[in-house]
Amino acid sequence: MVPTEAELADALTTAARAAVTDLFRDNPGHTFYYVTLTTPGEAFGPALSAWSHEALAQRPDADDVRYSYADSPFSIVGEEHLKPVREMFAARPEVFDLADDASDAEFELRLRAMETALRRLAEEGLFGVGEARANVLLLVEVVPDDEDNVARARRLNPPGPALDAWLAYWG
Repeated sequence: MVPTEAELADALTTAARAAVTDLFRDNPGHTFYYVTLTTPGEAFGPALSAWSHEALAQRPDADDVRYSYADSPFSIVGEEHLKPVREMFAARPEVFDLADDASDAEFELRLRAMETALRRLAEEGLFGVGEARANVLLLVEVVPDDEDNVARARRLNPPGPALDAWLAYWG
């Protein structure tokens, strides 16, 4: 059976909650400022990565890798939770096997499910509330760069220092 958008979002919410909870629990001395679900242009099931201020401070190239999911020591975490979700994504039609309009619709459906999951977790307070939340950047990133990454970032994040810094970095 082909999972619906709602089923993808529900499963991803559960998986990402578990992955982020494990990440935070297993790294108590870290203050995380960046949490991202990444996917390539095919919109495969996402991977979770994050950065903390403490990990970034250990990097001589900090300015260059500040928002690089791939360069973080917390790159591709929570795999035991996310692997079943990726299998659900794989059960849907391949984005590039579809005609143009259907391909675009499938691509957007997958990204909406990812965005919905992170929004739910933010609303639950998983990334903090108030000022603490405004200091954590949440992203759903299509990598390499996708012009809609900015729009998704604006929808997922309250105005504040984390979003402003990321926008200035990529500006």
